[in-house]
Amino acid sequence: MNISRRKSLALIGGGVITAAATTTGYSVTRSPTQATAPWKLAGTYADPRKKALSYALLAPNPHNRQPWSVDLSAGGEVSLYADLDKLLPETDPLNRQITIGLGCFLEVMRMAAAQDGYRVDLTLFPEGQNEAHLDNRPIAHAVFTKDGAQKPDPLFQHVMTRRSNKEPFDTSRVVRPETLVQLTNSTGEGVQLGGSVEAQDVAELRDLTHTALQIEVETPNTYQESVDLFRIGHREVNANPDGIDFSGPLFESLHLTGMFTRETATDTSSTAYKAGLDAVFANTDTAMGHLWLITETNTREDQIIAGQNWVRVNLATTALGLGLQPLSQVLQEYPEMDTEYQTIHNRLAPNGGTVQMLGRIGYGPQVAPSPRWPLEAKLAQT
Repeated sequence: MNISRRKSLALIGGGVITAAATTTGYSVTRSPTQATAPWKLAGTYADPRKKALSYALLAPNPHNRQPWSVDLSAGGEVSLYADLDKLLPETDPLNRQITIGLGCFLEVMRMAAAQDGYRVDLTLFPEGQNEAHLDNRPIAHAVFTKDGAQKPDPLFQHVMTRRSNKEPFDTSRVVRPETLVQLTNSTGEGVQLGGSVEAQDVAELRDLTHTALQIEVETPNTYQESVDLFRIGHREVNANPDGIDFSGPLFESLHLTGMFTRETATDTSSTAYKAGLDAVFANTDTAMGHLWLITETNTREDQIIAGQNWVRVNLATTALGLGLQPLSQVLQEYPEMDTEYQTIHNRLAPNGGTVQMLGRIGYGPQVAPSPRWPLEAKLAQT
C-alpha cells in the first residue's frame, strides 16, 4: 500500500518515540507550558490597559512573530509600535503582512476593553508613516475612557478558542453556502469580504495556493526565513516563543535523534524535507472553501483595517465551528511570486483593489494554542 511521506514520517516517529523514551523520556513528553502561560494569564491584570493587552497579544499574526511593542508611560493611554526585530524581510518586504498583524492586535485590544466598559479612541500613525517600510514611529495611539455606553462585542467570547488551524481539513464534510452568509456581519467598513465554497472555485484556488506555497519553499531566501524561525522542541519554544512551533512527542523525538533539525529541513533529499512538503500541501489541498478580504486602496491604514477585520472573521468562523488558516504565500510581494500575485488579484479583485488576506476554511481537528511572549516582554522600556 502506498502511503504518503507525511504518514511515513509519523510512523517512523512512532518508533523513534518508543526508543527515545527509554533514555530521554522526560524530554520527549514535555510540552512548552511556559510559552503557553500567557493564554492562562489573559484577563488577570488589574490595570484595564494591561488586561486588554493580555488578550490582544493572543491575536493572529504572520509567522507568529508577535511584532508588537507597547508603551504605557502615559496614564490611561497605550502607544503601539512595531517591533522592528520581528519583521519578515524576505516574504513580506513591504511589511504589509506585519501591519495586518498589528491591526489584529488593535482589534482584540478594543474588544477586550469594551468588555470592561472602556471605549478605546484610536489614532493611527499619529506621527506619520512610510509606505515602503515600517519605522520607529508609533503605529497607533489609544486612549482608554470609561464609558457606560460601551457594549460587549459578541465575538469576544471566542478569543480564547480562536486558532489559525494548520491541520488538514475533513474533506468528507462540506461547508454550506449559507455558512458564508453567516460570516457577512462579522466585518465592518473599509473592507470587502468575499468567499466561495463552489467546487470549481475551491479546486482552482487549491491549485493556486499549492503553487504559491511551492514557490515559497523552493525559493531559497524565502524558505530559509521560515526555517530560521523553526522552534523545535519544548526547550526552544519556551526560550523563544515566537516563530514556527514544532513541539510535542513526535518532534521532540525526531529532533533528539537528529531526524528533524533546521539542517535536515533544508536538505531537499531528506525525509524531513519531503515529509514537511507533504504536510503543508495537505493543508492547501484539503481546503473546503476560501475567504478573502479586499481593500480599495493599499495604504497603511487599509492594512490595519484589514487586520482588524481578519481577526473578526477568524472569531466568527470559530463561533461556527469552522477552521480557518491564512494562505498568505500567494499575496506576498517578492519577484518570484509576481505571476501568482497578479493571478489572484485578477481573479478575486478584477475591478481593482488589493487582496489583503486569503484563507482556507473547513472542518478540522482541535489544535493547541500558539506560544506567546508574556505581556511584560512586550512593554517598551521607558
